[in-house]
Amino acid sequence: MSTVRSGASAPDEPFQLSLLHGFPTGPVAPPGPELAATLPVARVLIESSLPHLDRPFDYSVPAILDTAAQPGVRVQVRFNGQELSGYLLERTADSDAGHSLLPLQKVVSAVRVLTPAIAELALRIAERYAGTVSDVLRVAVPPRMARLEKEFAPDGRLDPELFLAGPTQDPGLAASAAPSVHAAPSAPSAGPVVGAGVSRWAAYHNGPAYLQHLGAGESPRAVLSALQGFGPGGWPRLIAEAVAAVRLSGRGAVVVVPDYRDLDRVEAALLELLPAGDVARLTADDGPTPRYRNFLRLLSGAAGVAVGTRSAAYAPVRDLGLVVCWDDGDDLHIEQRSPYAHSREVLLLRAGQERAACLLAGHTRSTEAERLVESGWARAVEAERTVLRRTVPRVLNTADSFEQERDPLARIARLPGAAWRAAKEGLLRGPVLVQVARAGYAPSLACETCREPARCQACSGPLAIAGAVGASAVPQCRWCSAPAQAWRCTHCNGMRLRRGATGALRTAEELGRAFPGTPVITSSGDHIKAAVQDSPALVVATIGAEPVAAGGYAAALLLDGDSLLRRENLRAGEDAVRRWFNAASLVRPAPEGGLVVITADDAAGVGALLRWDPAGYASRELSLRRELLLPPAVRIASVTGGRTAVGHFTGDVERRLAGQGIVLRTAGPAPLVMTGGATGVTSGGGPSAARQAPGRNDDDVRTLMFIPYAQAADAAGVMRAVKAAAAAKRSDDPVQLRLDGVDIL
Repeated sequence: MSTVRSGASAPDEPFQLSLLHGFPTGPVAPPGPELAATLPVARVLIESSLPHLDRPFDYSVPAILDTAAQPGVRVQVRFNGQELSGYLLERTADSDAGHSLLPLQKVVSAVRVLTPAIAELALRIAERYAGTVSDVLRVAVPPRMARLEKEFAPDGRLDPELFLAGPTQDPGLAASAAPSVHAAPSAPSAGPVVGAGVSRWAAYHNGPAYLQHLGAGESPRAVLSALQGFGPGGWPRLIAEAVAAVRLSGRGAVVVVPDYRDLDRVEAALLELLPAGDVARLTADDGPTPRYRNFLRLLSGAAGVAVGTRSAAYAPVRDLGLVVCWDDGDDLHIEQRSPYAHSREVLLLRAGQERAACLLAGHTRSTEAERLVESGWARAVEAERTVLRRTVPRVLNTADSFEQERDPLARIARLPGAAWRAAKEGLLRGPVLVQVARAGYAPSLACETCREPARCQACSGPLAIAGAVGASAVPQCRWCSAPAQAWRCTHCNGMRLRRGATGALRTAEELGRAFPGTPVITSSGDHIKAAVQDSPALVVATIGAEPVAAGGYAAALLLDGDSLLRRENLRAGEDAVRRWFNAASLVRPAPEGGLVVITADDAAGVGALLRWDPAGYASRELSLRRELLLPPAVRIASVTGGRTAVGHFTGDVERRLAGQGIVLRTAGPAPLVMTGGATGVTSGGGPSAARQAPGRNDDDVRTLMFIPYAQAADAAGVMRAVKAAAAAKRSDDPVQLRLDGVDIL
């Protein structure tokens, strides 16, 4: 599991060698219990996020636990006077500790929940992100549900037949075990059922060849630029056909999507081609019991396809043949806890480890995916221009010279004349989508006199009117929620506020007045809708919350494009283009009258949408990043914490790397919170660092380290070792080490 054996210790760690290996210090303990006759030593990974404990420890195996103590089971051990949980990694004949070992306290469960492949994957993820294996396994292995283990593994061995035995006390299990209505009556669980008709992949260059290689048991790697996001020809069907092809070859598949709405659509598409018992849904939103039940189904082999959100990337699928990541540019794919792994990288590492096929799919192409295509690691799967023209909607930009001549006020109007006409004509044929950048009513406020942003007098957070409508609505802080009834500007002493931006609720109110008698539907904040009917209606949605119309939208208005492009983030343009394409893909094709109107200034991203060329934009963006040596052309590590601790950490890393002949480009240390009076602006943009990490203060700094890919493995290994040594010495405050954080720049 680790390159550091349990009997070895680093010279700069002040812990006693005996303590590191689970055996007692001081006087020799009395004789322990009788040990197992064969392989009496167990190597255990303790569940601890402390970096210096991220290694296997040796324990003896009592004879009474010999049968249950198998690799992969959950165990309980005694460590430094405490009872800790862990995973048994392997059994060996002897230990190199040189002293007597403490015995295993307990085998918590005889079910072998940690497979060797997932254990190896967890180690690779920890090494890539300079984290701990325990933190990775916290996401990979769901919490134990004892009732389910007693039901499906009474003797510790999972039997796939028990999952198909019929209804149980859990209604969800009965539904998942029932035969699919799409399966053949004679063999409801014999394998995938391929629907009749021409494959949706036939419209894409390299598409049929990709499916052919999957069906032949090979492992091709592709980056798919999907066209439509609705109807039977949408992207869920493409993914389902790829999974069905790999299932025909007798192998399993893992599909990872950003959120529950995408998950519902992909699961429905899979159930049209596969038996219901062959698909296991993995997401924390379903609750611990359904998640663990489906985890056991995959572990037993009763199900061969895992579909879910981030944690599904670690699903224990047997004989894995395909990994799929949909919309890898979505930041929901980033784990919010250390080591902040991205689902795309987890799946890429897993595909290489298990020699499985890989599919990165989306309406656009991220710069990371473009780097894989340009390097030759993956093949591009794209539609021909003739197919594209009859599949995607027509796109109109209100900021071009022709529209400016027709409507001179289009540049300053939030709803230019072209957008208003598109909405009016579209409502005659079906629903019209209106995409806005911000939720709420007035998400930002400013002083009426001096136009300075209005800030909370308690915490300097931005003031907003979130949900209340009307002139009497009381502004409140977006950070601390404190009302600002007697607000006064700190710059000019003014007392009147004006809207700095318009949110979804205010936009819906204005459109309701402009189109009387037309239903107005909002999808934003905590009230996100997954789908809407095909009847005429105005659907106002924030970015990423657009519902799906079964027959497609008649038109779409993409508002607030300039505010998306002006965000102080390296990926502002790339992210804006991704959100525009995702919304435009929900609109009917141009031959059916589909029209998309965007109200952003003429920029490279807008041009890519007009030409429907996401690959060209990704290639251009990647070339600029290479020229500037910015991610993903290089990897980036951010070290955040107190100035002294950050200085010591980066200094140790630079000295160790210099000994290997590696010199990294660094930036910083820079203050994490930029002092500017009541502005509250942070160096990373967005909310203040104090809100993101309550233990931080104004003295915290951040240092960035830019790492070429050829040196990334060595640099990450050194950072991981330095972090473990610093945690063992406890000489400095801990620092936060994060690799490849997309929101850092």
